[in-house]
Amino acid sequence: MELLHHVEEIFEVIVQFGVLVLECTGVTTLLFTTAKTIWGCIRRDPKIRLTLAKGIALALEFKLGGEVLRTVIVREWSELAILGAIILLRGTLTFLIHWEIKTEEANLE
Repeated sequence: MELLHHVEEIFEVIVQFGVLVLECTGVTTLLFTTAKTIWGCIRRDPKIRLTLAKGIALALEFKLGGEVLRTVIVREWSELAILGAIILLRGTLTFLIHWEIKTEEANLE
């Protein structure tokens, strides 16, 4: 029984590390995209909105992956409800940003 408890603790640490990696990757992606977008604004790049939308979408997908992975270690229904709401919100934002990307790509053609 104690072995099972240790395996569960190790699994939880691995999942938390994975969540941390995904969250950090999402933040790093967003910061990199912001810097790239500011540089594009200075250069007056006509595709800057598209670059920003794609970067935000990618960052949101990393963050969404972290939230989905976090559901593995949820212990209470209230936590699951909060995570579900966050996943729904981020999924909706990702959908809207992908719609914006398609619209922007059509306008550039």
